[in-house]
Amino acid sequence: MRFVIVTGMSGAGKSTALKILEDAGYFCADNLPMPLVEKFAELAFTPESEYNKVALGVDVRSGREIAGMQGVLEHLGIHGYICEILFLDAADTVLLKRFKETRRSHPLARGGRIEDGIARERDALMFLKRQADYILDTSTLLTRELRSEIEKIFAGSRKFGNIFITVLSFGFKYGIPADCDLVFDVRFLPNPYYVEELKPKTGLEREVQDYVLGFSVARQFLAKLEDMVEFLLPNYVAEGKNQLVIGIGCTGGQHRSVTLAEQLYAHLAQHEEYGTKVEHRDLRRDRSL
Repeated sequence: MRFVIVTGMSGAGKSTALKILEDAGYFCADNLPMPLVEKFAELAFTPESEYNKVALGVDVRSGREIAGMQGVLEHLGIHGYICEILFLDAADTVLLKRFKETRRSHPLARGGRIEDGIARERDALMFLKRQADYILDTSTLLTRELRSEIEKIFAGSRKFGNIFITVLSFGFKYGIPADCDLVFDVRFLPNPYYVEELKPKTGLEREVQDYVLGFSVARQFLAKLEDMVEFLLPNYVAEGKNQLVIGIGCTGGQHRSVTLAEQLYAHLAQHEEYGTKVEHRDLRRDRSL
């Protein structure tokens, strides 16, 4: 029996997560009155139950009753019922943008500012986030990427590292991305921009990659970068970090940074317990001017 409580910030993707779990064969229920949550769980865990995979959505729409979820969890634990908690989160700025785009009102805004509702919700749900088995930050995730992460946790048998990594190439002349946790400057490497036949190409193409990685200094840097990130990841996970953006920048974001970002992504993607993607912010910027 697998019993999953799906919760988190409004606008972070809880409804989408429940739909994904339903597609994966889970029986899903959402927003039950708090007095019924414990009864629902007890029924799900009975030997006569026809369901072996159940997901229950819980959020602040329960109002003041949400605080009672702590007692429900404690009671279920006393009776030996094992529950897993999936907490969907996103940056406040992202949540605010999503509410404004959909023109929805926040359930705790009380007719006032959305920002105030988000703050109240964070306070109300903090006890669930602290107890969560899995935290997914959806700030930069597409729906297909969220699906991949949820399926990795609940449909597969692989270990889950509870962190999603974005490797992001960029050009310094367009500014450093504001959401980077780590930034690496590769402008010290020989620049394919000054090689006539390579100038119109990008770091996604083999010729540019061969040129950049043809220098021992680039290979040494990549090896040291991979080693450092390998060291940092389990320590970040241990500290509760669930979203990591690694920025790699060169002058224009076309050649060197793209090459190194692709290489680092390929290395990290071998670790199936981590969610990983690569983005190239400025790859076509010069070509669009």
